[in-house]
Amino acid sequence: MENKKPLSPHIQIYRWHISSLVSISHRITGIINIIAITLICLWVSLISISESNYETINLLLNSKFGKFIILGLTWSFSFQILSEIRHLIMDLGYGFELYITKITGLVVILGSIILTIAFYLIGKNFI
Repeated sequence: MENKKPLSPHIQIYRWHISSLVSISHRITGIINIIAITLICLWVSLISISESNYETINLLLNSKFGKFIILGLTWSFSFQILSEIRHLIMDLGYGFELYITKITGLVVILGSIILTIAFYLIGKNFI
């Protein structure tokens, strides 16, 4: 006999909350950031070997795709930093109330977007 009712909340009936979105995004950006740091270390190693490597990598980073990657990594790092600060505050025993977790989750998401825009504007010498 087959049991048609799931024993735990199933993905079809589970409602997403801001905390679960921030938690999953925090894990994904952590993986992206570790890959990015590894590639940056490789890039620096290649630059120290030859100047032609610098020119090749510089051309790649100045393309539209490269600028998109840089912008995405800027958001990823800023999201990770703000999320880590949120976790640090929770580790101290604060912010476990439902409305506080919603507010801090939104602060992490909106703050990372604002930081990314601010870094972009600083890079373009607008600020």
